[in-house]
Amino acid sequence: MNEKNVRLLVVDDEKPIRRFLGVSLASVYTVLEATTGAEALDLVVSGRPDVILLDLGLPDMDGVELTRRLREWTQIPIIVISVRDREEDKIAALDAGADDYLTKPFGVGELMARLRVILRRVAHPESVPVFQDSHLRVDLTMRAVFVDGRITNLTPTEYDILRVLIQNAGKVLTHQQLIHLVWGNSLDADAHLLRVNISNLRRKIEPDAGRPHYIMTEPGVGYRLKPADARRLSEIEN
Repeated sequence: MNEKNVRLLVVDDEKPIRRFLGVSLASVYTVLEATTGAEALDLVVSGRPDVILLDLGLPDMDGVELTRRLREWTQIPIIVISVRDREEDKIAALDAGADDYLTKPFGVGELMARLRVILRRVAHPESVPVFQDSHLRVDLTMRAVFVDGRITNLTPTEYDILRVLIQNAGKVLTHQQLIHLVWGNSLDADAHLLRVNISNLRRKIEPDAGRPHYIMTEPGVGYRLKPADARRLSEIEN
């Protein structure tokens, strides 16, 4: 996706924030603005944005509610930008369907990096079957995992966790989202079981399990597969 053609919708009722984001992003992206949830819903239809930057404290509805409404009919990526830094707020926004969460104040560099991650994920559909890095290769079609060129045996649960993280690379997945995507509605699965499997998975695929390079912890919230510049997602060649 050409960055010059990317349209960002900034949804925030604070004029200084909209001005700051407009000045910071307009040289790279086309920036649209909305001050209320209702205005944002209209602009999503008429403006066709590629990414939404959303504040939670809107005058007419909470940003979490707006996220839920949007997720009823669109999968446009949503990055929440909010002063709310409680774990409960982050989890609520991510569980409602947000793709990422940044706490104010934040650096423009970090925001730009998060946007690039989102746009790379949008440009490469989730059906992409190969995750390739200098150290790790995962072939989702063959269900094969290679570390330093050698096949690595994962349990079915460990593989399913890795698959889900790859298919959502760069996106924060809450504990509850991962449990649902990996175990479904099983009553036996909980956050402790997830942590145990994540720990075992890290020992098998990370260069240093104590300092993870791939599977990053979002404290109190969940996990994110960290994309790197060296990471390449590509179609299997026939």
